[in-house]
Amino acid sequence: MTHNLQVLGFGALSIDDIIYVDRPLSAGKGKVTSRTQDHGGNVATALVAVAKLGGRAGFIGWLSDQPPADIGARELEWHGVDISFAPRRADARPIRSVITVGPEGDRFIAYDDDVPHGTSEALADSTLAQAEVLLIDGYATHAETIVARARKLGLAVVADIEWTIGPATDRLMSLSNHLVLPLKFAQTYARETDPASILRTLWSDDRTAVVLTDGERGSYVRQAGDAVLWHVPAYEVKAVDTTGAGDCFHGAYAFALTQGKPPVACAVYATAAAAISVTGPGGRMALPDQSACLSWLARENASVPRPIAPPD
Repeated sequence: MTHNLQVLGFGALSIDDIIYVDRPLSAGKGKVTSRTQDHGGNVATALVAVAKLGGRAGFIGWLSDQPPADIGARELEWHGVDISFAPRRADARPIRSVITVGPEGDRFIAYDDDVPHGTSEALADSTLAQAEVLLIDGYATHAETIVARARKLGLAVVADIEWTIGPATDRLMSLSNHLVLPLKFAQTYARETDPASILRTLWSDDRTAVVLTDGERGSYVRQAGDAVLWHVPAYEVKAVDTTGAGDCFHGAYAFALTQGKPPVACAVYATAAAAISVTGPGGRMALPDQSACLSWLARENASVPRPIAPPD
């Protein structure tokens, strides 16, 4: 089947006011060194990353039909993300957030997410079937029937979940065959601390992969049909701003899936993309293209997966 789009997604769409300070956030106070504004949101930025890498991405979450609240939609379109299938409603608008970034790239995000989430239940199967991958975040609990339909249609569902609201999140996790989660959330959710133990706890026969991301320590992967658990080391870089690094990882991982790569290889590719993304400011301004990722992957110090432990 020919897919008009490779990766679809719905989830957080935000406008970020970013403030850079001269001291670590733990210092309690510091001098503002610069300010900027960028567009963000887990899924939205991940889709921009897909487009920047050369993939065909489409946003299918709620968008506003009222200017100027449709600024997030126009920004996605400017970056090459297809918004033609996104449902519209008058009260839709981006999340607003203020991000404080310390001198080492550490950050604190304060956000107001009292906006419509999810997507329309009337979204057609023919729209979903255009793609190979569906990207979702924790807000997809507002439209879990769409996720279930995507799985039934054969899409890979890549889930970026950072919090739980109970049974609805449990159902969302069970519908997702690629869990790509921050390690800190996974530790809380699985009630385990060791990555290998978490990979085992979160595994099920319906999974294709579980990936745990841990910033400068890299990621940990379990993939179907493989008796090995893997650690994918991170690149050593000078981080300017880690905003959007996880979103970049998810987008690059999803794009690599559409290229037929197995999950460990997807994580390797995503690791290079995320490393490049933190070397510049903002959540989208430093997103890499395909040539940059391939250049980093060809380096002598490129990330090489290492076995960490066999599964039970």
